[in-house]
Amino acid sequence: MTIDVTTLRVLGIVFVATLIRSTFGFGEALIAVPLLAFSIPLGVAAPLAVLVSITVAAVVVAQDWQKIHLRSTAWLVIATLFGIPFGLLLLTSSHQTVVKGALAVIIMAFSVYSLIGRTPMELRRDSRGWLLACGFCAGVLGGAYGMNGPPLVVYGAMRRWSAQHFRATLQGYFLPASIIGMVGYWLAGLWTPAVTRYYLLSLPFTLLAVFLGRVINHRLHGEAFLKFIYLGLMSIGLLLLVQAIIGRL
Repeated sequence: MTIDVTTLRVLGIVFVATLIRSTFGFGEALIAVPLLAFSIPLGVAAPLAVLVSITVAAVVVAQDWQKIHLRSTAWLVIATLFGIPFGLLLLTSSHQTVVKGALAVIIMAFSVYSLIGRTPMELRRDSRGWLLACGFCAGVLGGAYGMNGPPLVVYGAMRRWSAQHFRATLQGYFLPASIIGMVGYWLAGLWTPAVTRYYLLSLPFTLLAVFLGRVINHRLHGEAFLKFIYLGLMSIGLLLLVQAIIGRL
């Protein structure tokens, strides 16, 4: 296989996005698809990102399955399945930009309050209501924008999961969600030879980033880790807000 400049850019983007995902458990959506779309068609970038997501989640689950909060993951996945259809409806709705802007403001408000508030929201035990609400919102965001992460991160932050449990539990969620998404791309005829080629070329870099991310993750603890989480949420909120503003222009 010939390695050209475009392929090198793709490999670099996949490596950085995977390193962030493996370190914090989420966040690759800020980097992978938007940057890949500058180098390769979106119809190739999106399935490629999902294949990489499946790989990352599978490796992390195999490494740290003992740290997955299985009950929380199950309820989040179930609620997500009910949220996806609403997200797909939103995708074709004329109110999409308004909803995206509102979600951006809510995410950023939660992040700012958690960073500077004296008493950040905390759940001392699993809450069925919060699990269903966050899972449903994750389905809506995933169906509409391919961005399931923020509601899941909000729940994990309120539960004060450790960095290791945070990383593992989110991958326990993303694994079935990404597989379902990839089946959809396959049925739509979007799993093309180009997707397979870029995936196979990026696989060594993906695996390296997963293991490096695990090393970094295990060095993160307590409030320092939560600050990174809130800053990541803030970045996602800003991205959504920018997209909403651009969509209104």
